[in-house]
Amino acid sequence: MSERWSPGDAPRRFAETASAALDVLLGHDPVQASWLGDHRFDSRLADWSASAVDSHLSDLSDAIGALDDIDDTGLEPEDVVDLELLRSRLTARQWSIAELAEHTWNPLVHLPGDAIYSLLARPADDPAQRAQDLVARLHDVPGSLASARALLRAMPAVHVETAVVQARGAIALLGGEVDALVDRVPEAAAAVDDARSVAAQALEEHARWLADQVALADGDPRLGDRRFAAALWSTLGTETGPDALLTRAESHLMELEERIAETAAAVASHLGVSGSSDDPGDLVRAVLGAVAGSAPVTDSDVLQRCAGHLQAMTHVVREQQLVSVPHGLVEAVRVIEMPEVRRGVAVAYCDPPGALEPDGPTGPPATFFAVSPTPAEWSHDRVRSFYREYNDHMLRNLTVHEAMPGHVLQLAHARSFRGSTPVRAALWSGTFVEGWAVYAEQLVADASERRDPAGLPLRLQQLKMQLRCTINAILDVRVHTRGMTEAEAMRLMTQRGHQEDGEAAGKWRRALLSHAQLSTYFVGHGEVSALVDDLATARPQLSRRQVHDEVLAHGSPSPRLLRTLLDLS
Repeated sequence: MSERWSPGDAPRRFAETASAALDVLLGHDPVQASWLGDHRFDSRLADWSASAVDSHLSDLSDAIGALDDIDDTGLEPEDVVDLELLRSRLTARQWSIAELAEHTWNPLVHLPGDAIYSLLARPADDPAQRAQDLVARLHDVPGSLASARALLRAMPAVHVETAVVQARGAIALLGGEVDALVDRVPEAAAAVDDARSVAAQALEEHARWLADQVALADGDPRLGDRRFAAALWSTLGTETGPDALLTRAESHLMELEERIAETAAAVASHLGVSGSSDDPGDLVRAVLGAVAGSAPVTDSDVLQRCAGHLQAMTHVVREQQLVSVPHGLVEAVRVIEMPEVRRGVAVAYCDPPGALEPDGPTGPPATFFAVSPTPAEWSHDRVRSFYREYNDHMLRNLTVHEAMPGHVLQLAHARSFRGSTPVRAALWSGTFVEGWAVYAEQLVADASERRDPAGLPLRLQQLKMQLRCTINAILDVRVHTRGMTEAEAMRLMTQRGHQEDGEAAGKWRRALLSHAQLSTYFVGHGEVSALVDDLATARPQLSRRQVHDEVLAHGSPSPRLLRTLLDLS
């Protein structure tokens, strides 16, 4: 007999149903659970067998039905938002597995690198248990990869090429990173050594198989109109469709071109740089080149420079009262070289402590600000091109985005949110997270200009990054639904976006490797900026810092749902 609920039981019913629904999501995605700090599934890899997929789809359907049965009129507003957030995520997962079915054509889905790294990246409270879980995951690697080889069909070449790099990165991960764990649990050394030998052999075999598939890979990485529209909905959490997004982004790009041309003209007068009077873009390129030349960076000092910018940007945030900085946050940030297993998609990332991971005796675990060095096989010219793009001024802007007051700060505020369920902690909105980080770039550029009107190079880089995030959205739509060619994309990025060839080539690959994620920056920035302005107007008694603190006080829901929480809808 099913349990009987009274109308007043809605909060308890939602809490129980939400917990069960999260288990459905995380139980099928044990790596994500590990990253979040839910360690119940640490001994497992994801199971993509036909029976497991069918079972998961059935569980998703049941979970959605259970949420639909809840009377949300009996819930508090916070829980109503979480109900919608959870239902949307379950529906998106259902579509992704049943319709997009990446596990049948994307080899990156099956690689165990993140499953291994998630157990090694942070110290464990119980290292013996962590070693035991690692051994279990490593012993599952051969079967998991064999299953992948039997399952994968019509793979796109770009995905296979990237998978080769990441598979070899996973092999490298089995060395020193694993040794560090064994040092803490010497009694587990024999079991760990046996397991990593088994996993290494399986990864070597799989990497060779992948390398052989590159020439045969004929799958199309482009989603097409229908699937891309669905991906956009599930990723952005808005009703913005591909056509509307493209129109907005291309219009905004023209506005930005005018703004960066004006800023470049102001910088040119200080640097004595001139360009063609017939092409405003020529002056922009000349000024960007001069600015990059005045702020050189190399592999040997890139991490040190990012660490220095973190300290400097923290001082700006505090001095200008932009947003509250939690005590001890900056001291807990580690600027690290990006692990090899996670390279090939982005230049940098922020890896915060798991949202479900409890604080230790000295506070939250470390946050990693990871930056990728240039690959050893790159030519001297390609390395120089990379660091013209990521000159010291651009590194400062990158640090704002990834760390202060971008991802590191925003996710620290989100970590302090406590709802009646862990839904908000476990399910972030990429639109909000990336939107806040792009908004943070603008916020710091504004503050820096107030402090030093001559500090235009940072403004120039911030506008260049806005060009980039706007072009990201254009690429996203045009690549997946309009048949954009590589030549067309490269012209857009290098000529109108003023990107170096290497940066543009990397973004072209990222546009093929991903779908909808590149749009989160542009859409998120517009929605977060509008939300901040509307909140400041609705509550004029709040200072700028208080407005930003309030925006960050509710976890990381989509801007649309955050408007509901802030009573701005």
